[in-house]
Amino acid sequence: MGALIPCIIAGGAGTRLWPVSREAMPKPFMRLPDGESLLQKTFMRATSLPGVERLLTVTNREVFFRTLDDYRLLNKTHAGLDFILEPFGRNTAPAIAAAALHTARLYGEDAQLLVLPADHLITDTQAFEAAVQAARGLADEGWLVTFGIVPSHAETGFGYIEKGQALSHGGYQVAQFVEKPNAATAQEYLKGGLHLWNAGMFCMRVDAILREFEQHAPDVLEAVNTCLAASHRKDGNREIQLELDSNAFGNAPDISVDYAIMERSQKVAVIPCQLGWSDIGSWQAVRDLSPADANGNQCNGETVLHDVHNCYIDSRKRLVGGVGLDNLIIIDTPDALLIADANRTQDVKYIAQELKRQGHDAYRLHRTVTRPWGTYTVLEEGKRFKIKRIVVRPNASLSLQMHHHRSEHWIVVSGMARVTNGEREFLLDTNESTFIKPGHTHRLVNPGVIDLVMIEVQSGEYLGEDDIVRFTDIYGRVPEPPKA
Repeated sequence: MGALIPCIIAGGAGTRLWPVSREAMPKPFMRLPDGESLLQKTFMRATSLPGVERLLTVTNREVFFRTLDDYRLLNKTHAGLDFILEPFGRNTAPAIAAAALHTARLYGEDAQLLVLPADHLITDTQAFEAAVQAARGLADEGWLVTFGIVPSHAETGFGYIEKGQALSHGGYQVAQFVEKPNAATAQEYLKGGLHLWNAGMFCMRVDAILREFEQHAPDVLEAVNTCLAASHRKDGNREIQLELDSNAFGNAPDISVDYAIMERSQKVAVIPCQLGWSDIGSWQAVRDLSPADANGNQCNGETVLHDVHNCYIDSRKRLVGGVGLDNLIIIDTPDALLIADANRTQDVKYIAQELKRQGHDAYRLHRTVTRPWGTYTVLEEGKRFKIKRIVVRPNASLSLQMHHHRSEHWIVVSGMARVTNGEREFLLDTNESTFIKPGHTHRLVNPGVIDLVMIEVQSGEYLGEDDIVRFTDIYGRVPEPPKA
């Protein structure tokens, strides 16, 4: 049996969990009541499996540094980390094809790929480990193995897997995949006992999945193969970063692995399991993680309630008062408020979709935005001005950059800053400031051992984040010049 390489697929914006989940800070980074993100829980679940020495993650280039931050807090086993960085999403088939090709080349064609969504919750880790061991046995026989969750109720929000012929290791050949059913059909599935929830997790030898790609989706495999050949790879400190070439990756078909492979292959098996699993696909699913009080309410944050029943209220920074409410979901963030009927939490995605159609920032960004060097928070903005709170981590550095349309005034609140401003380089201490004119190259570095906190006041005719010309950057955000 070859090496087990868990592969975390971190894609999608989680539109049903707006306003906490957004395009630039998607669902895997959501903190649960215990303070850990869904991504961190997936990381721990994967790296705790017996024999795992490397972890592969396929994610978007824009959230790479946030992903790395989440991992480094927990990587106590010092597992090696491989990253495949997508310039944009092309669904799960290209992502898994890239993961399989990468794994085959570096760890052998007999290696087993354990594909895990980054944003699912599993509470029974012992049952998960047992299910993985059973799946590995089937995978070694050439099966593409899925994990089917034994349904606890008639659910219309999940796809289903129908069990066929019994196989070894407690598995079954998949008779068919079934789309999300209506309520009556879901009830029949529950009674019949042949149908399982499709958890979107897979275990397979890389040579087996690559053969299935060659047979059923050769266009996906060819496009991804071409893309990998044109992509840039960086190695070091037990980390590998493979940054997919944007032009080549754009030629890969946008298709899920279910449609491209699983529904066409005759070599798909399923392991029935009960894992304490949830896809955390709606605010109702998040709500189910917390116990209710005597009135059926679950509240995070400070609340004052009168005659309020069966409500979920999440407001970490603002007091919420409620009178005469029943069966509502209320989610408050610094720049957006969601109020929804608790029976219609699946429809929250329509709010996010409309914001995206309008080009509204609340679809993509929070008021606090994560960057490789730290964070910035927009405190206030208006016509021709914007005020930010900037936090730069120790030894971190912003890029050497320039703006065409705005000036910036930096004031140090705490810590020490090393500033490049045009031709000058100097230190700024607490309560000192500097002014940067439009067109001046500048850089901000934290040379200290504590966070650097600053206030930045921007003034100008255009204040968009795309008015940045980067010259050098330690985080690889400036394209490397072509080799002579």
